[in-house]
Amino acid sequence: MMNFVVKTIANAAALAVAIWLVSGITLTGDSTGKQALTLILVALVLGVVNFLVKPVVKLLTLPLFILTLGLFTLVVNALMLLLTSWLADVLDLSFHVEGFWTAVLGGLIISIVSWAMNVVLPDGRDA
Repeated sequence: MMNFVVKTIANAAALAVAIWLVSGITLTGDSTGKQALTLILVALVLGVVNFLVKPVVKLLTLPLFILTLGLFTLVVNALMLLLTSWLADVLDLSFHVEGFWTAVLGGLIISIVSWAMNVVLPDGRDA
């Protein structure tokens, strides 16, 4: 349970940084509280997408990962971010990613920030 909470916080922080740095990634809301709640919900959606969809996509595209020495990860991360944006729209969450190249940059930022957050935040296994 603790690991799930930590990963959601890391995803939310990484999404916040991507929203702040990339003009094509937007999150809107009437108030700061509504924006924070939307950010947490989008982080949960991203977590579910990364847990359920990403492994299947990585398995199906394994030859491309090998051929590109892992650089295809950028494309997969971008696709997961675009899927999250689409699901957020379906769920009426005010989060949007504008285009593939924006998603590539956003996915790169999210990967770096969430990695750093997971290094810094405790995950419950240290105890």
